[in-house]
Amino acid sequence: MSSEFSSSPDHFEVRPVGWVRSPLTDRAGAPRQPDEDAPAAEVLLAPDFVPAAADLEPGMQVILLTWLHAGRRDTLAVHPRGDRTRTPTGVFATRSPDRPNPIGLHEVTLTSVTGNVLGVAGLEAIDGTPILDIKPVLGGIESR
Repeated sequence: MSSEFSSSPDHFEVRPVGWVRSPLTDRAGAPRQPDEDAPAAEVLLAPDFVPAAADLEPGMQVILLTWLHAGRRDTLAVHPRGDRTRTPTGVFATRSPDRPNPIGLHEVTLTSVTGNVLGVAGLEAIDGTPILDIKPVLGGIESR
């Protein structure tokens, strides 16, 4: 582990490995889930992390961990899907972007891999969202 980052059980640092480039520019206009017409988007990798993408290929399913930078960090309960007729629910039982640590989890399909740009389908994150990590979706007996 690099000495430039500190880590302890109650404090740690993360840094983005990339950022989302998407036509979605605000939360109000973004789909709530990827199957609700999420547009094609891209992940722009930071130059230092391009070698980490060496074995990614179009067609692969990956999980993007994001920092939902537009989310509120003081929200502990929400009306699911913003529907005020529904009973408030603790954020840990929802997919709300408003939560103590606004970490997003997005299963996407890679459509292209060119240099530091990953084309993705099924990403509902807004433009500029930091990417914390990229992990392959494991399937069946095969694993990486």
